[in-house]
Amino acid sequence: MTAATTQGSDAHFDVTRAIDDGGFSRVQKFTYLLAAFAIVLDGFDGQMIGYAIPMIIKEWGVSRAAFSVAVASGLMGMAVGSLSAGIISDRIGRKPVLIASVFLFGTATMLIGVAPDVTTIAAIRFFAGLGIGAALPAATTLTAEFIPFRFRTMAVTTAIVCYPLGGMLAGLAASQILPAQGWRAFFFIGGSLPLAYALFLIPTLHESPKYLARLSARWEELRDVMARMSHDVAHAREFTDGSVEQTHRGSIADLFRSGRAFDTSWLWISFFVTQLSLYTAFSWLPTMLTTEGLSPALASMGLTAYNFGGVIGAVLCALAINRFGSRWPMVFWAAMSAVTAFGLKLISLSAAPETFLWGLGFHGLFVTSLQCALFALCAHMYPTLIRTTGTASAMSFGRMGALMSSFAGAAMITAGGASAYLNLLGGSMIIAVISLALIRGHIGPKE
Repeated sequence: MTAATTQGSDAHFDVTRAIDDGGFSRVQKFTYLLAAFAIVLDGFDGQMIGYAIPMIIKEWGVSRAAFSVAVASGLMGMAVGSLSAGIISDRIGRKPVLIASVFLFGTATMLIGVAPDVTTIAAIRFFAGLGIGAALPAATTLTAEFIPFRFRTMAVTTAIVCYPLGGMLAGLAASQILPAQGWRAFFFIGGSLPLAYALFLIPTLHESPKYLARLSARWEELRDVMARMSHDVAHAREFTDGSVEQTHRGSIADLFRSGRAFDTSWLWISFFVTQLSLYTAFSWLPTMLTTEGLSPALASMGLTAYNFGGVIGAVLCALAINRFGSRWPMVFWAAMSAVTAFGLKLISLSAAPETFLWGLGFHGLFVTSLQCALFALCAHMYPTLIRTTGTASAMSFGRMGALMSSFAGAAMITAGGASAYLNLLGGSMIIAVISLALIRGHIGPKE
């Protein structure tokens, strides 16, 4: 066993220190993979509606404005789900919240396949949004609390990048399923996968050791988990998660105490504008492209390219953060998100659609990966007691930006086509540059 594991001979065992300084065991790697795949499914189901909207609008003869309500309903559910998940999982644990959220969005996604009208889709999307919104903070917190400190930024970032990866897979599935079997089959298939996975997680997923350390009634469960992670805890009589705030329950108010108010405020603004840009793409990019004359198949490839760029960009951003800290890489990524959005206005969509799609992939490389890095920043900024609350609250505030996108995206397409749409994508990221530069509690560079 490593030096970090020898704390087991002491009366007080600091779980946080043991995990931060210890090895990367098979159990930790498996837990990371379980959480990451949950996020893949989260991204798959979360972005399905964007791919299906053009076909549903054509089949039912409804306007983009009418469908804005259905998009907004899902995003409102995500906001409520994100905030509720943080508060609940800091009280009952990360595992039950993650499993329940995956089950919920899987069930709701399947039900969309039998919806008779836009109003019904809007109602169902709210419940799907609850699960989609809850899964991300629970999964990322679970990842952060299982992974040694030296691997944490990369682990959290690559876990979050599974969201655009899921969206990319949804695009590939849409290109095969939508033309051949229709949008209803698309939602049936997309919902069945999370349902099966939720059942698989019940016996296989471990609860966070840092969460268990705060509950003396579950210390025997904690002993088993730590032993599986190759830590010697046989003689430990008490466990701690290393937090000086362990004596009381966390709340949203704690995010604004102890000098955190400044950073929390700017972090929330960063989430807001990033998600405004992201969900304008996730929800309306295929619709914008079909409005500009592209075929539905080519329009779907636009969002797939956007997500693919995000997968690559998140890994590059994580490497940069590991080397230089988070401040300047994140500021640079935000600036390039704005530059590439405005740069797309120089490309004629009708004359060079393939070039435009490549440009969307390059834009997605920066803006999609920026959200991944924001989750890693959350995991760094807040202690165990309020880590999920901090992540979920920032995500929930960001969902307000996503909610705005449900109406703003449709309005921009109607008012000014691709040019106005790209102004919205780029303008929001200029604000992100400022807010990220002002945050003081950035991740430091590796020594």
